[in-house]
Amino acid sequence: MSGLPRFYPWQEPLARQWLAQRERFAHAWLIHGVAGIGKKQFALAAAASLLCEQPDNGIACGQCMACRWVAGGNHPDIRRIRPDALAQAEQAPDAASAASSGKSKSPSKDIRIDQLRSLESWFNTATHLGGWRVAVLYPAHALNPVSANALLKILEEPPAQTVFLLVAEAPDRLLPTLVSRCRRLALPVPDSQLSEQWLAEQGISQPHEWLAAASFAPVRAAELATEAESPCPAWLATMLQVASQQQSNPDVGALADTLERIEPLEWIDPLQRLTFDLQLLNTGQAPRYFPSLTAAGRLAPKLSAQRLSNLSRWLHQQRQVCEHPLNAKLFVHDVLQQVVLAWRVVPD
Repeated sequence: MSGLPRFYPWQEPLARQWLAQRERFAHAWLIHGVAGIGKKQFALAAAASLLCEQPDNGIACGQCMACRWVAGGNHPDIRRIRPDALAQAEQAPDAASAASSGKSKSPSKDIRIDQLRSLESWFNTATHLGGWRVAVLYPAHALNPVSANALLKILEEPPAQTVFLLVAEAPDRLLPTLVSRCRRLALPVPDSQLSEQWLAEQGISQPHEWLAAASFAPVRAAELATEAESPCPAWLATMLQVASQQQSNPDVGALADTLERIEPLEWIDPLQRLTFDLQLLNTGQAPRYFPSLTAAGRLAPKLSAQRLSNLSRWLHQQRQVCEHPLNAKLFVHDVLQQVVLAWRVVPD
């Protein structure tokens, strides 16, 4: 961990209210909310605040010995439990992840049972400053059935002075008995005006458009602004152009080649959001996600509302299986063909 984790501006009011009850804190919390709003940062900042010796209205002071340890990444009473692949991406693997880093050719995308078992000696050691020890586990859906059951057993008889902070997008994807052992803390999507102000402070131009493209999740918007050239992916604008040509048998081969090199969720999500924009525009409403995509405004009134509705439901179904397609190439082609057909102009 590099530097002391701080809450984002939109998180501070909730964090202060929540941390005010630290003397009666539950032993396990499920911190959940939509992707891209800063849930992991919230959990890490919460861990720092719980370990702080002299918190300021519940939030880490940044000055005490505990805060300096956390900032230096060497506080003995905090553990981060996440997949090896994620630890490697963060370039800061902790002891639990590093223990098995050489056991496989590629780092695991699961949280493994031995990562949880390695915590047993930690639980049996006195805390260094007499306060809490905090385990931050993310993302919780990376728990496989074996490791989820191992965590459940720990939470059934929680170690003394230990708080688990689990981070998840969708609690319904987790083991129900595991969820039942946690108190839930829902993080809301922040106010758009506050998010845009924060993005502007990060030096991001067109904050409104980046925020809309990221489904109004500010952290994801900041990531997109760093990774992409435009709030609307170039391939998505090309897709609209192909649909606008209204060919009886549109060629989506070049687009398919582009999308095959992208993680499925990264291109299905924009397709879903643009389809929703087309549905809004089709009924005379303003677009939500890609307001600058003027081609959508020209095409939408000419489309079938029923086809758009059917496509929206179908894309949702494909999203559920997109990470495990039987044939990735055929999957991309099938989705693009269905989208172009649904975006076909209705004859006058």
